[in-house]
Amino acid sequence: MTRPLIITDCDEVLLHMVVPFRAWLDETHDVHFNMHDRGFAEALRHKDSGLVIERERVWALLVEFFDTEMHRQAPISGAVEALGRLAQVADIVVLTNIGERHHQLRVEQLASHGMGLPVHWNAGPKGRPLARIVAERAPSVALFIDDLAEHHESVARHAPGVWRLHMVGEPEIAPTVAPAPGAHARIDDWAAAERWIMEKLAAGPAPTETLTTDGALS
Repeated sequence: MTRPLIITDCDEVLLHMVVPFRAWLDETHDVHFNMHDRGFAEALRHKDSGLVIERERVWALLVEFFDTEMHRQAPISGAVEALGRLAQVADIVVLTNIGERHHQLRVEQLASHGMGLPVHWNAGPKGRPLARIVAERAPSVALFIDDLAEHHESVARHAPGVWRLHMVGEPEIAPTVAPAPGAHARIDDWAAAERWIMEKLAAGPAPTETLTTDGALS
């Protein structure tokens, strides 16, 4: 077996995304972004009319943001320092739903902030790609960090022995996001998260019990 492995998301875990995206939409496209609607179904609206931006245009705006505005994204408080310490005891890779088009830009973006990490691009649920990464590396223990509940549910199905930490590092939206039922814990600041991660890496693989009625894993 190899060293422990941490597999982490990027946006809202390592780097701020929705706040700079909101600012850019307002400045450049005269679009209001309601950050509390994370599904984007009605989150983006024309400021002059209040009409919802059509779904195809929303995704085009996201692509444009990542094409030209990734420099706006700053690290979540404490992320760089925590990863530096965690890297002394574990390998760390990034699993991000940014797409192949922006893969190299993400590699360079993270490196510019002192996070020179391997980056795996993905589209859709993260359970299967995470399971492949774990199978390839065969770590002594693996731990997953993400801000979206659906990815924790996917990982719980496809890699149940992986510890799962739900983290929403953006303070403007964290209070409105419910804890992910598929995660073992919800921690939104890196100081407390680092302590929890170190404990779980030392504990060995996660137990594979089923979800309890209160939404936590027993």
